[in-house]
Formats: sequence, C-alpha cells, structure tokens
Amino acid sequence: MPPSKFLRRRNALWQRLRALSAQEAPPDSPEFEAALLELSDLIGWDRLRVLAGLGLGAGPTPPDRP
Repeated sequence: MPPSKFLRRRNALWQRLRALSAQEAPPDSPEFEAALLELSDLIGWDRLRVLAGLGLGAGPTPPDRP
C-alpha cells in the first residue's frame, strides 16, 4: 500500500473511532469493533493500545477476540 493511501486510511479509521466514541457508541458495538479491528490490523496495535489511544478504558472484550 502506498504511504499516502496508508496514512489516509489510518487517519480515517482514527477519525471514525473518535466520532463513534463521541456518540457514546459502546466499545463493543459492531460498528465500533469493526473499525477498531481494521485499524488494529492496519497499524499492528492490539485492542487495548488502540482504546488507550482513544482515551478509553479496556471495556469488555468481544468473545471472538483475545
């Protein structure tokens, strides 16, 4: 993936997660979880690190995620 495309996608995912958390979408909602998983896979961070980057606590872990 070209660096510019990677950065645009990464930034869009962070923005989406921030918007969802501002709407008080729970960290285990399907939409939030899908964006979190995509970002996690893209940047190589685990779930807890992404949540910390958003200023959120650990929250519940979905049953299919470690």
